[in-house]
Amino acid sequence: MSSFPHLRQDFAASLVVFLVAVPLCVGVAVASGVPAELGLVTGIVGGIVTGLLPGSSLQVSGPAAGMTVLVFEAVTAYGLAVLGVIVLATGLLQLGMGALRMGRWFRAISVSVVEGMLAGIGLVIIAGQLYAAAGLKAPDSGIDKILGLPGAAADALGSTEALTSLAVGAGTVAVVVLWKTLPERVRAVPGALAAVVLATLATLALDLPVATVEVQGLLDAVQVPGADALGELAGVGVLGTVLAFTLIASAESLFSAAAVDRLHDGPRTQYDKELMAQGAGNTVCGLLGALPMTAVIVRSSANVHAGAKTKASRVLHGVWLLLFAALLPGALALIPLPALAGILVHAGWKLIPLRSLVALWRGHRGEALILVVTAVSIVAVNMFEGVLIGLALSVVKTAWEASHLKTEVVDKGAGPIQVHLSGNATFLRLPKILDGLEALPQDRPIELDLSGLHHLDHACRTALEGWAERHSAAGVEPVRLTTG
Repeated sequence: MSSFPHLRQDFAASLVVFLVAVPLCVGVAVASGVPAELGLVTGIVGGIVTGLLPGSSLQVSGPAAGMTVLVFEAVTAYGLAVLGVIVLATGLLQLGMGALRMGRWFRAISVSVVEGMLAGIGLVIIAGQLYAAAGLKAPDSGIDKILGLPGAAADALGSTEALTSLAVGAGTVAVVVLWKTLPERVRAVPGALAAVVLATLATLALDLPVATVEVQGLLDAVQVPGADALGELAGVGVLGTVLAFTLIASAESLFSAAAVDRLHDGPRTQYDKELMAQGAGNTVCGLLGALPMTAVIVRSSANVHAGAKTKASRVLHGVWLLLFAALLPGALALIPLPALAGILVHAGWKLIPLRSLVALWRGHRGEALILVVTAVSIVAVNMFEGVLIGLALSVVKTAWEASHLKTEVVDKGAGPIQVHLSGNATFLRLPKILDGLEALPQDRPIELDLSGLHHLDHACRTALEGWAERHSAAGVEPVRLTTG
């Protein structure tokens, strides 16, 4: 025990994380359109492979609800065989970026873009899983999922089986939400697991006509990418999907690491090493044809709150997932699909940062707008382009703020007109600067004071000097330029 002074705490925490992870691994896999076992494979790799590597000591990796929409789109467009290639390329790209020490740069991505991304994903997950809860097939695109909900509700009201399935899903959500109000001793069992177990028992006891998870077997579900699948990497669409996987998985993992660091007093995350650990895990997942992994805040916070002290807890949770998948695969076939849909509806709701949006709107409306536009773009277009739109808006907003300029004109009626510029004079503000200067009287001397500028770019300096020459050529006193 002296070699493992925290083994008792880590062992107990690993059991809690395992119980949290099981329904999420299975639910994310089913929602992504892949065999349930592949979600467990990613959880196992996230625990054992990524868990052993340096980076973040307490955060836990596995399949994430935040990647569900993108994975579903990839599987629909390219097939399950190509998913492994995409995840493999994502892992290798993450390894390269970590080796080049690019991990820290992901922290520079606007929080509003990330929260907007998660909100958009949450909306699409909720809409899609409402269909799954009713036993109906969901449309492919996010906007069609939302627009089709009234029609789906009408279809469900006319079907006893659909209403029964919806009742199981609604009951699952209710258990997850109300579980937090129960005594602490009861809450030692994770709410998501309790909800799935209760839904399974109710379905069996009442012989309810609801669909359950299809089971293939762990080894049958694993598909090593073949040469044909590897050849798909030459396609522009697949390469774009790889970039989307890399951007979103890396950003979500490193933002999760920053959040987990605030929950404990242990060693801080080494971001470049954590990015390489995520890359190693995704490389292995790709070779096994499994789902992509990210660090997951739900499992990570459960790990910290359960008293974990070292990375042993996350490695052990991967071992328990492996034993469960190997010894009890038949248990998956008993889980009703609407129960997993309910778990994901709740997970999707938690991805929507309503409190953050309200606070942003009060203090930083530009950031709130970026969040909303990113979320709406993901729903209306797709994941990758939605994120790019959010990033582009963030860059434009930053550039606009960086070029903030104040112009003050002092005219005492006699003597020269004094013009004071302060802030940042960049080409973005140049039209406004010139409009203001050219509107000044052409027959009066002018003193242009630039000493208050923090930054004066080359385009502005050249334009101001040109304006001064033109004004001086009009026959009045030369413009007096004062610089800091």
